[in-house]
Amino acid sequence: MGLATEARYDVLVLGAGASGLMCAMEAAKRGRRVAVLDHAGKAGRKLRLTGGGKCNFTNLDVSAANYVSANPHFCKSALARFDQYAAMEMLSSHGIAWEEREHGRLFCLGSAGEVAGLLTTLCHRQGVDILLDCTIGKVDCEQGLFRAATSQGVFLAPSLVVATGSPAWPQVGATRLGLDIARQFGLAIVPMRPALAPLVMAKDWPLAGLTGISLPVTVQVAERFFSDHLLFTHEGLSGPAALQASLFWRSDMEVRLNFLPDTQLADFLANLTDRKVKLRNALSRMLPARLAAALCVAELGDKAVANLSRAEQETILASVHSFRVTPLSIEGFAKAEVAAGGVDTRGLSSKTMEAAQVSGLYFVGEVLDVTGMLGGYNLQWAWASGFAAGQHV
Repeated sequence: MGLATEARYDVLVLGAGASGLMCAMEAAKRGRRVAVLDHAGKAGRKLRLTGGGKCNFTNLDVSAANYVSANPHFCKSALARFDQYAAMEMLSSHGIAWEEREHGRLFCLGSAGEVAGLLTTLCHRQGVDILLDCTIGKVDCEQGLFRAATSQGVFLAPSLVVATGSPAWPQVGATRLGLDIARQFGLAIVPMRPALAPLVMAKDWPLAGLTGISLPVTVQVAERFFSDHLLFTHEGLSGPAALQASLFWRSDMEVRLNFLPDTQLADFLANLTDRKVKLRNALSRMLPARLAAALCVAELGDKAVANLSRAEQETILASVHSFRVTPLSIEGFAKAEVAAGGVDTRGLSSKTMEAAQVSGLYFVGEVLDVTGMLGGYNLQWAWASGFAAGQHV
């Protein structure tokens, strides 16, 4: 598309991710002339990598309880108007097959690229101009008209939608542009932090050296419990259970691990027919051998089950069912799937995503202080918030 020095539209969308494309498509359906601007070379760059490339596009069980925000009720309206069933229908009606996996997570049978391609195609069908490799510079507003100066010219529109995402995953082009624009127009920011990221442990923590072991556990952080798979790494803990916990973890907070969430170890030990078996060998019948040995403090692992004192039994029960550890930190934005925090939603309309004090300025998706748990919730928020804004701009 050849551009003049200035190009005028009804709506400018900054960011060609899930929320931006959704908003652009819906706005164009209503007759708006829309341009989407993105510095990446391909639309939906992060979307194409989600869910291990399979796109965990929503979840069967979606509610405000699945999100973290300083304004916890904000997401309810948008999630009600474009819910998980609407997301399923959006894909199914265009021939994209999907399947349900554990914890109600819905994944595409094909690739995440199919979803990104679908949104791009639907936008083009509605006449949306998607300009890629378009670096956005200064953004301002004069006399009710937003002006975006970019590497491909100047764009003007009475409505500006900021769908630039968060600082998470900088390797796929994540930036802080949306936060800068929010501050420029006087909106408050809830401090951002990495979320859905691995937990970092001290080098000498008791379970160091178990790298590569993976097993189902229940993780407790604060008053939250997550039952999912845990992976031991060189740095600490990863896997879905650890990532879920990271969303709620704060500095110096203790985490508890139940390595046998579906089995009562006390009953197992009491019912052993071979009472002379060493404790670590008994545990290794239910747990990986290296983990079983590591959970046995001092020389407890070499004692016969029959010779365990009541105090020793309590010690091993606590280690297995309520192992306590305080992480040093969580991994940074480079390894975080999302960022918690963002534009304070108390300055926005929950129905339209429009800034209360700046007419025509909208924020959607991950740039907002609405962060979902692992399992398709963040993409569901992208669809819902983009849809809400697209119905109004």
